[in-house]
Amino acid sequence: MKNREKIREMTTTALLAALLAVMGMFRLPSILPGCEFQLSAPFAVCLAACFGFRRYFKIGVLASMMNLILGTHTIVNVTIAMIFRLVAGGIFSLFGVNPVTIAVSGPLGTVAGRVVLGAISDTNPLALAAAAAPGMVFTAVGASVMYPVMKHLVRREKNA
Repeated sequence: MKNREKIREMTTTALLAALLAVMGMFRLPSILPGCEFQLSAPFAVCLAACFGFRRYFKIGVLASMMNLILGTHTIVNVTIAMIFRLVAGGIFSLFGVNPVTIAVSGPLGTVAGRVVLGAISDTNPLALAAAAAPGMVFTAVGASVMYPVMKHLVRREKNA
């Protein structure tokens, strides 16, 4: 029975990594140029909240490896994504899962990513964060709406 559980966990991790990778390839357009945002951010927040930091980080690393291999992301994209994952997942590790952490972890991860991107590209991080503001709002609202549904599905999957 233990092998069956391990196989289920590995399969679920791989499936979630593939979903995260595909979602990371798509960006929703914004009215303002340069303000588009990824569909993967609210999904990533929900993954961290439902599965914990360690498993979420594994899923994120696998997703980033897939995107690098497919050529849809560069090292800079992956670096920013990893910063997002460290901050968003770290918030849940430090403060637990509650409505506030679900709403703020994604935007704070985005801000941290923009600070690193600003350092890499020698650009003003405040300007980068301001351009990402619509996406941060989308992430906060989207994660808050998605979390109860994902939590229910995860519980159901564990009981299956």
